[in-house]
Amino acid sequence: MDFSEVLSKRHSIRKFKDKPVNDKTINEILLNLRTAPSAGNLQSYEVVIITDKTKKEALRLASHDQTCISLAPVIIAFLADVNKSKNKYAERGELYSVQDATIACTYAQLAVTNLGLTSVWVGAFNEDKVKLVLKTSLKPIALLPIGYPDEKSIITPRRDLNEFVSYE
Repeated sequence: MDFSEVLSKRHSIRKFKDKPVNDKTINEILLNLRTAPSAGNLQSYEVVIITDKTKKEALRLASHDQTCISLAPVIIAFLADVNKSKNKYAERGELYSVQDATIACTYAQLAVTNLGLTSVWVGAFNEDKVKLVLKTSLKPIALLPIGYPDEKSIITPRRDLNEFVSYE
């Protein structure tokens, strides 16, 4: 599929088929997300692949009971390595590490779509609880449940360009 098609087909899906995502597909997503640009090429983020049902359930609870998390066969957690970026960029490094993880998650979403799967960006969660589940000190930025869709996507309207673009 060409890039414009990938963009137009990417929609948030919160219901997934009870069908595993194979390791080859997960690896392809990871290979794609690692090509994401990052501040100073530090790649100041980590990703965690979660398939364990108990951990997915704990993440669901940490995410205000969003059931899509426990329904997805795979969750990719994106964590910002704030200290890695701060070591180079001081206080501004915190923002850069968050941006790095965010861009990587976006690349993953597009890779997921290109591979015929679907995802939903989850950013509403209790950060401390997610850290406990994942046994990390890094800053959780996003959880990305992925799998095969078990519902139709709802195409949401987008603003006209003239509503948010200006030229100077």
